[in-house]
Amino acid sequence: MFPASRLSSLLVSRANRGETAMKAQVITIEGTMGRDIDLPPAFSEEYRPDLIRKAVIALQSTRRQPHGTYPYAGIESSAVGWGSGRGVSHVPRIKTGSRAAKVPQAKGGREAHPPVVQKVLLRRINKKEKAKAFRSALAASVSEDLVRARGHLFTGQIPVVFEDAFGELDRTSDVISALTAAGLYKDIERSKVSRKVRAGRGKMRGRRYKQRKSLLIVTAEKPLKAARNLAGVDVVTLEQLNTELLAPGTLPGRLTVFTESAISKLGGQ
Repeated sequence: MFPASRLSSLLVSRANRGETAMKAQVITIEGTMGRDIDLPPAFSEEYRPDLIRKAVIALQSTRRQPHGTYPYAGIESSAVGWGSGRGVSHVPRIKTGSRAAKVPQAKGGREAHPPVVQKVLLRRINKKEKAKAFRSALAASVSEDLVRARGHLFTGQIPVVFEDAFGELDRTSDVISALTAAGLYKDIERSKVSRKVRAGRGKMRGRRYKQRKSLLIVTAEKPLKAARNLAGVDVVTLEQLNTELLAPGTLPGRLTVFTESAISKLGGQ
């Protein structure tokens, strides 16, 4: 984890300072640099790691499964207390013997504070905060210091904007060639070697492996299916893009690849 307080001054709103729009160079699938394009104003948002964290946690809370115990678990027993005068504690005891029951400290008794389905698991966030967090996460993805602090490996400048032909590739080998030419494939190799078996019970519950996140590939209309099997890579369309994808684990600065049409569509929103 990187110190967000130290890096919070890296992304001050350029609009407030009167700066010109940010620019990016379009990269061809052969790795050559093309023309410059203007980035939408969302990439100039101020850096707000507090809002990003709040938005990601709110999104993650929608996937939590409510669960609770049977309301009468541990108390369906004939046990009643003996009262005073016998020189024993006043705990409920089974009628056919003297074994204690029902109370939490008794074997087979009820749980002291069991989980209940009435617990509110959903975390809420205001619409304006959510929108600002999304723009802030976008801005963090074009800060080289934040992206490198997150552990990503790449050469060249960011943001990485490919020509639209990149989104039309239908073979994984062609995607690898394009990413290698752009200096991004080392990050996928970093994610591939990071795969490890999870410690603890999680390995028995459908989450056996842990792996570092790598590239996020954003296209305009349809996801780049040819890149789905690459280690740590997420492929989404612009409509599917959210704050959690831009800041996995609430940590902003993910290495993100856009297509030119996705940038144009983002600017039109």
